[in-house]
Amino acid sequence: MINKTLYLREMKKSLKMLLIFAMILTMYVAIIISMYDPKMMETLDNFYEIMPEVMSAVGMTAGANSLIGFMVSYLYGFILLVFPMVFAILRGNGLIAKYTDSGAMAVLVASPVKRKSIVITQLSVLISGVLLLIGYATGLEFVVANMQFPGELAAGELLKLNLGLLALQLFIAGICFLSSCLFSETKYSIAFGAGIPALMYILQMLANVGEKAEKIKYITFFTLFDANGIVAGDAGAFTGSVVLLVGAVVMFAAGVEIFSRKDLCV
Repeated sequence: MINKTLYLREMKKSLKMLLIFAMILTMYVAIIISMYDPKMMETLDNFYEIMPEVMSAVGMTAGANSLIGFMVSYLYGFILLVFPMVFAILRGNGLIAKYTDSGAMAVLVASPVKRKSIVITQLSVLISGVLLLIGYATGLEFVVANMQFPGELAAGELLKLNLGLLALQLFIAGICFLSSCLFSETKYSIAFGAGIPALMYILQMLANVGEKAEKIKYITFFTLFDANGIVAGDAGAFTGSVVLLVGAVVMFAAGVEIFSRKDLCV
Protein backbone atom coordinates (compact mmCIF):
# COMPACT_ATOMS: atom_id res chain seq x y z
CA MET A 1 0.00 0.00 0.00
CA ILE A 2 2.96 2.35 0.48
CA ASN A 3 4.44 3.96 -2.62
CA LYS A 4 8.20 3.69 -2.17
CA THR A 5 9.11 6.57 -4.50
CA LEU A 6 6.71 8.99 -2.80
CA TYR A 7 7.76 7.82 0.66
CA LEU A 8 11.47 8.40 -0.01
CA ARG A 9 10.77 11.81 -1.55
CA GLU A 10 8.72 12.95 1.45
CA MET A 11 11.18 11.51 3.96
CA LYS A 12 13.89 13.54 2.24
CA LYS A 13 11.76 16.63 2.85
CA SER A 14 11.35 15.61 6.51
CA LEU A 15 15.09 15.18 7.00
CA LYS A 16 15.99 18.87 7.27
CA MET A 17 13.24 19.49 9.79
CA LEU A 18 14.21 16.39 11.77
CA LEU A 19 17.83 17.54 11.91
CA ILE A 20 16.79 20.95 13.24
CA PHE A 21 14.63 19.44 15.97
CA ALA A 22 17.33 16.87 16.78
CA MET A 23 19.85 19.66 17.31
CA ILE A 24 17.45 21.53 19.59
CA LEU A 25 16.77 18.40 21.63
CA THR A 26 20.49 17.61 21.82
CA MET A 27 21.21 21.02 23.30
CA TYR A 28 18.43 20.93 25.89
CA VAL A 29 18.85 17.28 26.90
CA ALA A 30 22.63 17.59 27.30
CA ILE A 31 22.35 20.81 29.35
CA ILE A 32 19.53 19.65 31.60
CA ILE A 33 20.98 16.21 32.38
CA SER A 34 24.33 17.83 33.18
CA MET A 35 22.55 19.94 35.81
CA TYR A 36 21.80 16.83 37.87
CA ASP A 37 23.89 17.32 41.00
CA PRO A 38 22.94 18.15 44.62
CA LYS A 39 24.07 21.79 44.45
CA MET A 40 22.28 22.55 41.19
CA MET A 41 19.14 20.69 42.31
CA GLU A 42 19.09 22.83 45.44
CA THR A 43 19.27 25.95 43.24
CA LEU A 44 16.44 24.70 41.02
CA ASP A 45 14.36 23.88 44.08
CA ASN A 46 14.94 27.43 45.29
CA PHE A 47 13.64 28.72 41.95
CA TYR A 48 10.57 26.55 42.46
CA GLU A 49 9.96 28.08 45.89
CA ILE A 50 10.25 31.59 44.42
CA MET A 51 8.08 30.94 41.35
CA PRO A 52 6.00 27.82 42.07
CA GLU A 53 3.22 28.73 39.62
CA VAL A 54 5.60 29.32 36.71
CA MET A 55 7.61 26.15 37.35
CA SER A 56 4.50 24.02 37.88
CA ALA A 57 2.88 25.36 34.71
CA VAL A 58 5.55 23.69 32.55
CA GLY A 59 5.50 20.49 34.62
CA MET A 60 8.60 21.20 36.70
CA THR A 61 8.52 20.04 40.31
CA ALA A 62 10.96 20.23 43.20
CA GLY A 63 12.47 17.46 45.29
CA ALA A 64 13.60 14.99 42.62
CA ASN A 65 15.86 12.41 44.32
CA SER A 66 16.92 10.29 41.32
CA LEU A 67 18.23 10.94 37.83
CA ILE A 68 15.07 9.65 36.13
CA GLY A 69 12.94 11.73 38.52
CA PHE A 70 15.03 14.80 37.70
CA MET A 71 14.60 14.16 33.97
CA VAL A 72 10.84 13.75 34.36
CA SER A 73 10.65 17.08 36.20
CA TYR A 74 12.75 19.11 33.80
CA LEU A 75 12.40 17.42 30.40
CA TYR A 76 8.95 15.84 30.25
CA GLY A 77 6.87 18.85 31.21
CA PHE A 78 7.87 21.07 28.30
CA ILE A 79 10.92 20.18 26.15
CA LEU A 80 9.95 16.65 25.10
CA LEU A 81 6.28 17.56 24.81
CA VAL A 82 6.41 20.77 22.80
CA PHE A 83 9.19 20.24 20.24
CA PRO A 84 7.95 16.88 18.87
CA MET A 85 4.44 18.38 18.90
CA VAL A 86 5.59 21.29 16.71
CA PHE A 87 7.20 18.82 14.30
CA ALA A 88 3.94 16.85 14.02
CA ILE A 89 1.96 20.06 13.41
CA LEU A 90 4.26 21.31 10.65
CA ARG A 91 4.73 17.98 8.92
CA GLY A 92 1.13 16.85 9.31
CA ASN A 93 -0.12 19.94 7.50
CA GLY A 94 2.59 19.76 4.84
CA LEU A 95 1.89 16.16 3.85
CA ILE A 96 -1.78 16.51 2.88
CA ALA A 97 -3.45 19.94 3.27
CA LYS A 98 -0.60 21.92 1.74
CA TYR A 99 -0.70 19.76 -1.39
CA THR A 100 -4.49 19.99 -1.58
CA ASP A 101 -4.51 23.77 -1.09
CA SER A 102 -1.93 24.33 -3.83
CA GLY A 103 -3.65 22.01 -6.28
CA ALA A 104 -0.67 19.65 -6.42
CA MET A 105 -2.67 16.87 -4.80
CA ALA A 106 -5.10 16.77 -7.74
CA VAL A 107 -2.13 16.14 -10.03
CA LEU A 108 -0.77 13.47 -7.69
CA VAL A 109 -4.05 11.53 -7.48
CA ALA A 110 -4.36 11.70 -11.26
CA SER A 111 -1.21 9.59 -11.52
CA PRO A 112 -1.36 5.75 -11.69
CA VAL A 113 -0.86 5.60 -7.90
CA LYS A 114 -4.10 4.82 -6.04
CA ARG A 115 -5.47 7.52 -3.75
CA LYS A 116 -5.42 5.27 -0.67
CA SER A 117 -1.81 4.38 -1.40
CA ILE A 118 -0.95 8.09 -1.50
CA VAL A 119 -2.59 8.93 1.82
CA ILE A 120 -1.18 5.85 3.59
CA THR A 121 2.27 6.74 2.28
CA GLN A 122 1.96 10.30 3.60
CA LEU A 123 0.75 8.95 6.94
CA SER A 124 3.74 6.59 7.05
CA VAL A 125 6.06 9.57 6.54
CA LEU A 126 4.47 11.40 9.47
CA ILE A 127 4.63 8.35 11.76
CA SER A 128 8.23 7.66 10.70
CA GLY A 129 9.21 11.22 11.59
CA VAL A 130 7.67 11.00 15.05
CA LEU A 131 9.28 7.59 15.66
CA LEU A 132 12.70 8.88 14.59
CA LEU A 133 12.44 11.97 16.78
CA ILE A 134 11.36 10.09 19.92
CA GLY A 135 13.84 7.29 19.18
CA TYR A 136 16.63 9.83 18.86
CA ALA A 137 15.60 11.53 22.12
CA THR A 138 15.62 8.16 23.91
CA GLY A 139 19.07 7.22 22.65
CA LEU A 140 20.40 10.70 23.38
CA GLU A 141 19.12 10.65 26.97
CA PHE A 142 20.62 7.21 27.56
CA VAL A 143 24.03 8.14 26.12
CA VAL A 144 24.30 11.53 27.86
CA ALA A 145 23.12 10.15 31.20
CA ASN A 146 25.53 7.22 31.11
CA MET A 147 28.43 9.40 30.05
CA GLN A 148 27.91 11.85 32.90
CA PHE A 149 26.35 9.63 35.56
CA PRO A 150 27.30 5.98 34.84
CA GLY A 151 24.91 3.43 36.27
CA GLU A 152 22.39 5.95 37.66
CA LEU A 153 19.81 5.75 34.86
CA ALA A 154 17.52 2.72 34.72
CA ALA A 155 17.25 1.85 31.02
CA GLY A 156 13.94 0.01 31.54
CA GLU A 157 12.30 3.01 33.20
CA LEU A 158 13.53 5.32 30.45
CA LEU A 159 12.18 2.99 27.76
CA LYS A 160 8.74 2.76 29.42
CA LEU A 161 8.66 6.52 29.86
CA ASN A 162 9.45 7.21 26.21
CA LEU A 163 6.98 4.60 24.97
CA GLY A 164 4.35 6.59 26.85
CA LEU A 165 5.72 9.79 25.29
CA LEU A 166 5.54 8.15 21.86
CA ALA A 167 1.87 7.29 22.43
CA LEU A 168 1.18 10.95 23.29
CA GLN A 169 3.05 12.29 20.27
CA LEU A 170 1.30 9.82 17.93
CA PHE A 171 -2.03 11.03 19.34
CA ILE A 172 -1.03 14.62 18.56
CA ALA A 173 0.12 13.52 15.10
CA GLY A 174 -3.31 11.91 14.68
CA ILE A 175 -5.02 15.25 15.34
CA CYS A 176 -2.73 16.97 12.83
CA PHE A 177 -3.19 14.27 10.19
CA LEU A 178 -6.97 14.13 10.57
CA SER A 179 -7.21 17.93 10.29
CA SER A 180 -4.99 17.87 7.21
CA CYS A 181 -7.21 15.26 5.55
CA LEU A 182 -10.44 16.93 6.61
CA PHE A 183 -9.72 20.45 5.36
CA SER A 184 -8.66 21.43 1.86
CA GLU A 185 -7.22 24.79 2.90
CA THR A 186 -4.02 25.13 4.89
CA LYS A 187 -5.40 27.88 7.12
CA TYR A 188 -8.12 25.57 8.46
CA SER A 189 -5.80 22.57 8.73
CA ILE A 190 -3.34 24.62 10.80
CA ALA A 191 -6.14 26.23 12.83
CA PHE A 192 -7.39 22.85 14.03
CA GLY A 193 -4.25 20.75 13.74
CA ALA A 194 -2.16 23.25 15.68
CA GLY A 195 -4.94 24.95 17.63
CA ILE A 196 -6.28 21.88 19.41
CA PRO A 197 -2.91 20.57 20.74
CA ALA A 198 -1.80 24.11 21.66
CA LEU A 199 -5.04 24.79 23.53
CA MET A 200 -4.84 21.45 25.33
CA TYR A 201 -1.27 22.19 26.40
CA ILE A 202 -2.23 25.63 27.71
CA LEU A 203 -5.08 24.03 29.69
CA GLN A 204 -2.60 21.47 31.05
CA MET A 205 -0.32 24.31 32.15
CA LEU A 206 -3.24 25.89 34.02
CA ALA A 207 -4.11 22.54 35.60
CA ASN A 208 -0.50 22.07 36.73
CA VAL A 209 -0.68 25.29 38.74
CA GLY A 210 -3.30 23.58 40.90
CA GLU A 211 -5.91 25.04 43.24
CA LYS A 212 -9.10 26.06 41.41
CA ALA A 213 -7.66 25.29 37.98
CA GLU A 214 -6.76 21.69 38.87
CA LYS A 215 -10.04 20.27 37.54
CA ILE A 216 -9.11 21.48 34.04
CA LYS A 217 -6.85 18.42 33.76
CA TYR A 218 -9.96 16.31 33.08
CA ILE A 219 -10.53 18.02 29.71
CA THR A 220 -7.00 17.84 28.26
CA PHE A 221 -5.46 14.72 26.74
CA PHE A 222 -2.01 15.64 28.10
CA THR A 223 -3.23 14.36 31.47
CA LEU A 224 -3.25 10.84 30.00
CA PHE A 225 0.54 11.02 29.80
CA ASP A 226 1.52 10.58 33.43
CA ALA A 227 5.33 10.52 33.37
CA ASN A 228 5.74 10.02 37.11
CA GLY A 229 3.11 7.28 37.09
CA ILE A 230 4.81 5.45 34.23
CA VAL A 231 8.15 5.47 36.06
CA ALA A 232 6.42 4.27 39.24
CA GLY A 233 4.69 1.46 37.33
CA ASP A 234 1.14 2.67 38.03
CA ALA A 235 -1.54 0.76 36.13
CA GLY A 236 -3.49 3.98 35.55
CA ALA A 237 -0.53 5.56 33.77
CA PHE A 238 -0.22 2.51 31.51
CA THR A 239 -3.95 2.69 30.72
CA GLY A 240 -3.60 6.36 29.81
CA SER A 241 -0.86 5.54 27.31
CA VAL A 242 -2.98 2.78 25.76
CA VAL A 243 -5.92 5.19 25.40
CA LEU A 244 -3.64 7.68 23.62
CA LEU A 245 -2.34 5.00 21.27
CA VAL A 246 -5.84 3.73 20.45
CA GLY A 247 -6.98 7.31 19.87
CA ALA A 248 -4.08 7.85 17.47
CA VAL A 249 -4.97 4.72 15.47
CA VAL A 250 -8.63 5.80 15.25
CA MET A 251 -7.70 9.28 13.98
CA PHE A 252 -5.20 7.88 11.48
CA ALA A 253 -7.84 5.48 10.13
CA ALA A 254 -10.44 8.26 9.98
CA GLY A 255 -8.03 10.53 8.12
CA VAL A 256 -7.26 7.83 5.54
CA GLU A 257 -10.96 7.13 4.99
CA ILE A 258 -11.90 10.82 4.71
CA PHE A 259 -9.15 11.58 2.20
CA SER A 260 -9.97 8.46 0.15
CA ARG A 261 -13.57 9.68 -0.30
CA LYS A 262 -12.79 13.39 -0.57
CA ASP A 263 -13.73 15.48 -3.62
CA LEU A 264 -10.52 17.35 -4.40
CA CYS A 265 -12.25 19.48 -7.03
CA VAL A 266 -14.20 21.44 -4.38
